[in-house]
Amino acid sequence: METDHYITYSEEETIELGKKFAEMLKPGDIIAIEGSLGSGKTEFIKGICKFFEVQEIVTSPTFTIINQYTGKFGDEVLSIYHIDLYRIKAKNEFEEIGLLDCLADDRAIKVVEWADKANGIFPDNIYRVKITSSNVNENERIFEIQMPLQA
Repeated sequence: METDHYITYSEEETIELGKKFAEMLKPGDIIAIEGSLGSGKTEFIKGICKFFEVQEIVTSPTFTIINQYTGKFGDEVLSIYHIDLYRIKAKNEFEEIGLLDCLADDRAIKVVEWADKANGIFPDNIYRVKITSSNVNENERIFEIQMPLQA
């Protein structure tokens, strides 16, 4: 898998990176995002949603677990599932919250925060985004974006 590296220095730059990243996405794609609290996961997702013209307010679904947004993919209506696994404790909860159904929806884009808690439920061929905060500049974020293998 190919990995690209990016650095942002503000929330606005993180949103713009999300928009740029979204240019390559299509329905069915899964984006697994890892990063500590406050690392910019939701800001990155805001950029993805902005690219697809989502009108709803994009917030982290920490308590609701899954938010569904409506956007556009060309002339088509597009669903984007924003999933937050932060509060998930056990693998059996995935089915209870409807995560497996969301992941199986090949007409939607699925963006998963705290993806490292998923314990191997994702297929191999997905986008993986790791966000690290800088030790030097509190606003600096380092993004490692791993592309899926092309079929």
